[in-house]
Amino acid sequence: MMRKGLAGQRLVAVFLTGVLLFNYPVLSLFDRPEPFLGLPMLWIFLFGIWALLLIAVAWIAERGAR
Repeated sequence: MMRKGLAGQRLVAVFLTGVLLFNYPVLSLFDRPEPFLGLPMLWIFLFGIWALLLIAVAWIAERGAR
């Protein structure tokens, strides 16, 4: 039962991290006109953070299921 509560707390922490990273002040740091590898920096940041958050949620969910 304790692991389930800890997994829930970790999921809330991942959610709050996502809210902070997808907020305006952080997004404005990556809204640059010069591309990186041919793609806009903002797109790379958005999809990279989104992928990392999904990986973190999957890892927490799998670990909590054991």
